[in-house]
Amino acid sequence: MQVLVRDNNVEQALRVLKKKLQREGVFREMRMREAYEKPSVKRARQKAEAVSRQRKNARKQLQREGLLPGPKKKVATR
Repeated sequence: MQVLVRDNNVEQALRVLKKKLQREGVFREMRMREAYEKPSVKRARQKAEAVSRQRKNARKQLQREGLLPGPKKKVATR
């Protein structure tokens, strides 16, 4: 992973780096590895994650087919 520092603006580069790490899931994985997770708890978590992924995919499919309203669009206020 690479982040360019422009005009000696280290704060902006750090923000960009944190955003990239967040997208990659590095912080989540670090949190998960902080402590031991029992195999039974790990299986339950993975099953719950799979169910939520499946529900999300089903919801998106219904939205594409027009059976559910799409997500609300954000209004830019500046």
